[in-house]
Amino acid sequence: MDHTTLEIFCVVAAELSVTRAAKRLGRVQSNVTTRIQQLEEELGVALFRRDGNRLTLSAEGERFLGYANRMLALADEARQVLTPQSPSGTLRIGTMESTAAARLPGPLAALHVQYPDVRLRISTAPSRQLIEQVERGLIDCAFAALPPCGEMASAADLEAAGLHGEPVFREEILLVLPPGHGAVRKGEDIAVRSLAAFAQGCSYRLLAEEWLGQGASALDVQEVGSYHSMLACVAAGGCVSLVPRSVLELLREPPTLRTHVVAKVDTWLIHRNGYRTAAFNALRETLTPFMSKQQTLKGKSS
Repeated sequence: MDHTTLEIFCVVAAELSVTRAAKRLGRVQSNVTTRIQQLEEELGVALFRRDGNRLTLSAEGERFLGYANRMLALADEARQVLTPQSPSGTLRIGTMESTAAARLPGPLAALHVQYPDVRLRISTAPSRQLIEQVERGLIDCAFAALPPCGEMASAADLEAAGLHGEPVFREEILLVLPPGHGAVRKGEDIAVRSLAAFAQGCSYRLLAEEWLGQGASALDVQEVGSYHSMLACVAAGGCVSLVPRSVLELLREPPTLRTHVVAKVDTWLIHRNGYRTAAFNALRETLTPFMSKQQTLKGKSS
């Protein structure tokens, strides 16, 4: 089981096609097939289920994929640590959808211009899943909002889990209501008892459920996949939603919806304790102006 074989396995697992994987890797199909078969023989399990030309990961393959990704990441981290003066290699960044859209394009573009040898891999997910992925070593760092209550709700909770975090961006979170809805001061003022939100694990969803739970009637949650879908549901009059102001400001023609400020929530940069590659340090350096602004905001609010 060598580094190259693990890379081939991970690409085949991502593509679920030997043909596409071979093209992506720049190898002939027979070589890719042989390497996968040799890996399965070495491990003593079938990593893929084969149904004609269709591939799917087996249960053993799903488990092994997590280890393979972590081994490749650890090898890349080791190479980077040995050349701290030259940021290079791959940096796997997880982020919330809102942060990816409204906050990261500028800093990541600046990072790419200054350090073109750093390969950025960006993925999006709700905050809870992002933190779990950092814990498991599936990504190197994440931009996530800590939940208003429960596990991982503070810097101390992160440290207890072997993670470190620091606030980077501050978001003003708006309750967005259908046109013509009356004024709102608390949860029981909401006439529409349906919430458009991301799947479980989203800290903004948890905040919304907690805030809207002050109302008397039950809350129905409609899970959607994007902020555009949320706003469409609200504009149609059937839902309310929680949306960062920065996301609304991206729209060329924001819909005429009523809004109410619910909270100000920090977006944290979270990574494993001790993780300090040159590529990550370069990212953090690019974000320093935003972190300094956060410290100024904290000083004013204290």
